Amino acid sequence: MGERIFIGVAWPYANGSLHLGQIAGAYLPPDIFARYHRAKGNEVLMVSGSDQHGTPITIKAEQEGKKPADIAGRYHQEFLESWQKLGISFDLYTSTETANHAEVTHDIFLTLLKKGYIYRDVTSQPFCPRCQRFLPDRYVDGTCPHCKFPGARGDQCDQCGKPLNPIELVEPRCHLCGTAPQFKDSEHFFFKLSAFRDSLLSWVRQQSHWRPNVLNFTLQYLEEGLKDRAITRDIDWGIPVPVDGYQTKRIYVWFEAVIGYLSATKEWAKSTGDADRWRPFWQGDTKSYYFIGKDNIPFHTIIWPAMLMGYGGLNLPYDVPANEFLTLEGKKLSTSRNWAVWLPDYLSRYEPDPLRYVLSINMPETADTDFSWREFVRRNNNELVATYGNLVHRVLTFVYRNFDGCVPKHSKYEIIHRYLDDLSTDMSADYVDLDEPSLNMIEDAKSFFQNVDDNLSKCQFKQAVMWAMHLAQETNQYLDKKSPWKVIKEDRQDAVDSLYVALYVISCLRTMLYPFLPFSSQKLHQYLGFSGRVEDYGWQITWPAPGQEMMPPEPLFPKLDESIIDEETSRLGQVP
Repeated sequence: MGERIFIGVAWPYANGSLHLGQIAGAYLPPDIFARYHRAKGNEVLMVSGSDQHGTPITIKAEQEGKKPADIAGRYHQEFLESWQKLGISFDLYTSTETANHAEVTHDIFLTLLKKGYIYRDVTSQPFCPRCQRFLPDRYVDGTCPHCKFPGARGDQCDQCGKPLNPIELVEPRCHLCGTAPQFKDSEHFFFKLSAFRDSLLSWVRQQSHWRPNVLNFTLQYLEEGLKDRAITRDIDWGIPVPVDGYQTKRIYVWFEAVIGYLSATKEWAKSTGDADRWRPFWQGDTKSYYFIGKDNIPFHTIIWPAMLMGYGGLNLPYDVPANEFLTLEGKKLSTSRNWAVWLPDYLSRYEPDPLRYVLSINMPETADTDFSWREFVRRNNNELVATYGNLVHRVLTFVYRNFDGCVPKHSKYEIIHRYLDDLSTDMSADYVDLDEPSLNMIEDAKSFFQNVDDNLSKCQFKQAVMWAMHLAQETNQYLDKKSPWKVIKEDRQDAVDSLYVALYVISCLRTMLYPFLPFSSQKLHQYLGFSGRVEDYGWQITWPAPGQEMMPPEPLFPKLDESIIDEETSRLGQVP
């Protein structure tokens, strides 16, 4: 019986286009993971949505003189189009601006309130005397009291990752006008986060499978102690507080956004016609994975688990494989300075799979990594085109032309068939009559397939794709040694035997690389003569059957002209 896998993906603010840092950090990894588990036959649910209530949306709306709903709606639609083009395969991508999300948020809020984990208190809130308004946390800039970063926000420091309150900032200033805010008393609701410190510490210390950066950061934060956090704000955009007398306040976005994982699951369940279908993913034997960037670690390893503990009866995260940051041309991404590669812009000019590949093999899993256009072109041309793409195209083209468009039959097909059927089979006397290079090639394919499987199961995506590319390299070396294009003139069957081995490995690569390169893997799937979808054949090595009719093959990847390096680099930092 297969596993049940829940995949929660970070909810992006609907205040601007997605950029490559976000894709590498939080959106490509879960798609790779979901495709892998679906191919294995596991029950997978991957959900996310646009965060439409954050103050970044209201800031953007004020800058453009529009309503927050107009801004959020525009970018939500753009996100949907980007996911489709890049191949991010959500089971549901929704938004926080739904009646369902408000209903689930109110349920969590009122349950925690009833249990005593939410309480009222008066807090000192920043008020801008020039703008004549209370300032949401993200409307306050200043210096972080912990790491002294001068660009910290009132809710969190992006440098050290610690959550903050505006009053903690050194030399705070209004984000809109730069005026130093006054602090005035205002009654709000607080989440009693401090009550969960010991329970969280006990739970986190058991998570030995977490990435070291995630585990160490979380433990350090917990050991320093937790402070209760206000969960309402003096704003008019967001989910109303479900208590009389608080009509001018809204539930703060950091509290309600994480509830989106649960509300999205319930929305998905209703869409299937079975409103209770959410329960196995939250109350059953399910492994829950949350894919985020490192700036969101405390919200998913501390705050959300505390909310779940307080509510009761819901699964805690199994893993939070947060990625580090992606830099661009050696510099930190800056959306305000347009130092970013915007996803819609990329997709308007290039294919999705090369980007998926470059971000996968350079994924910032345990340390920051850098994206450069020179490296993008190099990896596309030298690895996708010259190594993997060339292997596929020269073998499939040669076979198609010389064997009437059909897969030829290996002289020892029955032995090969029996060997490939059992992934646990080792080299033995039964197979000594196969030539050593072919036997080694088949053995390596089976071994590398297992390595990719092991890495993917542990969210080690970078290493997994490296194993697959290493297999492509070895297969090219095998063909150089066997030279079927020359041997065919003297010994046609000998050429067939080595070509069949190559076809087997290529078919293996089609499956291994499917989670990373879904579009080109589907093309290869069809070129080899398979029907339907790649994932329908399962996470296994499927050999092409002798006589199987192939399709006329075409190159999987286009070679890129090096002129695009200067062309694309020159766009960085320009005013759009």
